[in-house]
Amino acid sequence: MSDKLTKIEIITRPTKFDELKQELAKIGVSGITVSDVLGCGLQKGFTELYRGIKRQDNLHERIKVEIVVCKVPVEDVVDTARKVLNTGQAGDGKIFIYELTNAIKIRTGEEGCAALQNNN
Repeated sequence: MSDKLTKIEIITRPTKFDELKQELAKIGVSGITVSDVLGCGLQKGFTELYRGIKRQDNLHERIKVEIVVCKVPVEDVVDTARKVLNTGQAGDGKIFIYELTNAIKIRTGEEGCAALQNNN
């Protein structure tokens, strides 16, 4: 395994997902995993009345986009995400970057970069 595997995790607003997905496809990102998540950060929460009790809620709906790249440069993914997701407002999200030691395609047993390729 000579090429480096990197996982990029993007947590952001769900409203920008379609545009992000399209822009990532343009730079060669072919596989993504998306999860609906709740989170809080620097944004202020809001107070709601639930069954007569005031409740402070500071969890916001977000999506988590997970991408593993080998051939696509990490910088391209980060630059694309920042360009699409930046509104200048609190809650734009975060990007986390992890080095991976390996990836294994269960069906074929291929490892490393080969596990990310579609070789039928």
